Amino acid sequence: MKSIKGTVCLLAASVLWGAAFVAQASVPDTLGSFAFNAARGIIASLFLLAVIFIRNRLRKRGNTVYRSPDLRRSVISGAVCGSILFAAANLQQFGIASYPEEAAASGRSGFLTATYVVMVAVYTIIKCRQIRITVLLSAAGCMVGMYLLCLAGGPGGIYSGDLLVLLCSAVFGVYVLYVDRCARLDGIIISCVQFAVCGVLSLAASLLFEHQELSVVASCWLPILYTGICSSGMGYTLQIIGQKYSEPAAASIIMSLESVFAALSGWLLLNERLGAVQIFGCVLMFAAVVVSQLPGKKRIAGR
Repeated sequence: MKSIKGTVCLLAASVLWGAAFVAQASVPDTLGSFAFNAARGIIASLFLLAVIFIRNRLRKRGNTVYRSPDLRRSVISGAVCGSILFAAANLQQFGIASYPEEAAASGRSGFLTATYVVMVAVYTIIKCRQIRITVLLSAAGCMVGMYLLCLAGGPGGIYSGDLLVLLCSAVFGVYVLYVDRCARLDGIIISCVQFAVCGVLSLAASLLFEHQELSVVASCWLPILYTGICSSGMGYTLQIIGQKYSEPAAASIIMSLESVFAALSGWLLLNERLGAVQIFGCVLMFAAVVVSQLPGKKRIAGR
């Protein structure tokens, strides 16, 4: 039953994240990346503060005294998660913002972000000093898929946005592994603190480098509200809760479905198109993501 709960939470998170790529792709021409993530993080934190308040009120009405599991550690873990997320979210947003108009930014960035699943598997290999044949095959397949997606037609097909999103994927892989260490803590408090930290850091960076006018921020209210409440406040909280009931490998494969929902959302809402070669590259990458989580023969690496 717990595994089903975890799967449902992670699947819901992947749907919310996938649609968020459309919202993120709609603001780069208007709003700076730091300003966008500042507004998004602060709104998410306020939303989760309201959730915590309502949760505690409901528990009091039920004559139940809620004791957060190690509040101090939850807050510290949230601060660490927020610092990692600050790097990942801004790398991703800068990557999306740097794509030219002819690039299918939503689907492209969604699939490239999903490569963190293979990276999580590699991190696990390094930690456990074991190599699975399925992981080696998936890594090779992922590289071929990325070539077809980004380099079809020659090296000129690669964009600086691809490199930034891939770097974001590596950082997000670290984030997923760290969240796994926080399984026994209060997921909602962790999520609330992480977005407060991410929002404040992004705000400081925006004030230093962007000097964004409030009227411009206000003009992007719809994508900010969606990414703040749905993608961040709800999606990342569902991820933290879902990872309590799932192993990192199983969790990452479910969350990687955000790439599929990103491509579908871009197709439905932004009329984005991918060529046949790029679509095959996406399929190959997703297949690599799936294969990376399949059981296989292990070989102990040298020490």
